[in-house]
Amino acid sequence: MTNKPGMLDMTRRTALKTGAAAALLGGAVSFLLARPNGAWAATLENVHIEAAAKAKELAQGRTVTLTILEPSGSLGNVKPVADKWTAETGIQVKYVEVPLGEINQKILLEAVSRTGAFDIALPASFGVPDLVESGILVNLDQYAQKYEPEDFQKDALYTTGDYYKGSLYGYQTDGDTYVMFYLKDWLENPDEQKAFADKNGYELKVPETWEQLDAMMAHFHRPDQNMFGGALYRTQFFIGWEWWVRYHAKGFYPFDDDMNPQINNDAGVAAAEELVAASKHLYPGARSNGLFENFEAFGQGDKFCNIGWGGTQKYLNSEKSKVKGKLAFGPTPGGMVKDSLLQTPYFNWGWNYVVSSVAREPEIAYLFTLYACSPAMSTVAVRDPGGYFDPFRGAHYKDQEIVNTYTQDFLQVHEASMRGSIPDLYLKGQGEYFDVLRVNLQAADVGEKSPKDAMDETASAWERLTRRMGKRSQLVQWKFLKSIYPETVRDRLA
Repeated sequence: MTNKPGMLDMTRRTALKTGAAAALLGGAVSFLLARPNGAWAATLENVHIEAAAKAKELAQGRTVTLTILEPSGSLGNVKPVADKWTAETGIQVKYVEVPLGEINQKILLEAVSRTGAFDIALPASFGVPDLVESGILVNLDQYAQKYEPEDFQKDALYTTGDYYKGSLYGYQTDGDTYVMFYLKDWLENPDEQKAFADKNGYELKVPETWEQLDAMMAHFHRPDQNMFGGALYRTQFFIGWEWWVRYHAKGFYPFDDDMNPQINNDAGVAAAEELVAASKHLYPGARSNGLFENFEAFGQGDKFCNIGWGGTQKYLNSEKSKVKGKLAFGPTPGGMVKDSLLQTPYFNWGWNYVVSSVAREPEIAYLFTLYACSPAMSTVAVRDPGGYFDPFRGAHYKDQEIVNTYTQDFLQVHEASMRGSIPDLYLKGQGEYFDVLRVNLQAADVGEKSPKDAMDETASAWERLTRRMGKRSQLVQWKFLKSIYPETVRDRLA
């Protein structure tokens, strides 16, 4: 059976039903219980039809409207699906748009006000643990047992962010795994290939390790010729994500089995040192440009490499970009661990469909999320070339409209990265843990702190955060999260 990152496949489902798993997760394995025979006849292929029919039945004789809270910019993904839902069920859908960076906070505020302002929301996946702990999300186990086909999650390439302490709280609807972008003509230039190989002793090609990537950025960085090594992010919000991949690629988890931070060990400090050194070979806007400015800057064609997502590729494959059709792609670089290559692609964003705990029709709201994330309907959503949703199901990579938007070369790398992605830090307080990391890394990057001091201070702050959040509770989730890292990575990390 093919192992997928975070995917609770049938083998793991069976294992988690045991008493040992119950002890590991504190008994939070209810979503894995067997469904009653004959309770639901939906299959992966027709679940959208069955979900719509059931919702129509539940709403019969009543006027039902669902309100969706969504990040601005995603309406093109959500509305085409919702329009089909309304046509099939008679259930109307209203939309409330919130700026991209504010949606998780808006949902948390609803946990306090409990106004019923929305029924369904689309938070960033990394914020789901905090939303669960606030009480604003419905535990979807009971509905999944009733309605979710057995293979529903099997076709989803990344589901780790859907679960918290073993229970289901949402459905991933966006494939935001990090991917690398390279200027193909620079890589394939015979003169550059010879010069690089003569100096470094290995071939100039899509790099396998961070060491190789850093050497290639140094090779191509010639500001006097308007050539720059890379367009990697160095703004505070993004800088921690690169460190996360560099660190995991050295073969370590961020915590040990007792929730003690390991991020300031030799590997963590080395990852920070290498990140800081790589900054010397980035373009001048790396420390100031945000997400969309980064797209535009790399699209000028004077920078060797970039890191990004499907959204990056949608821009770079558009007529706005000077590099359309001129790119090579690769997974995020890995590292040599015990004399073999360890690759740790990283899922660091994404959007999840979740149901509000004050929704007036939680079962119907759940059925909409099931409908929207089905292979058929999610394909409709991902087709939108201007929206945020990127491929996340196997079916998406076979759809010609989606292939035209992203290109086959990109999708081949993207799919492989989705299948092997390590997760974000899905703990309560994720934002606080990462904010401390980001602030200290940026201080190291501009020379205000040494990389060693930056990581020592981050580790100390993480210890305090864990105590404040409740170590026992955090440990339950950390053990669960470790258990669903991709198997190819989990077996190599210490």
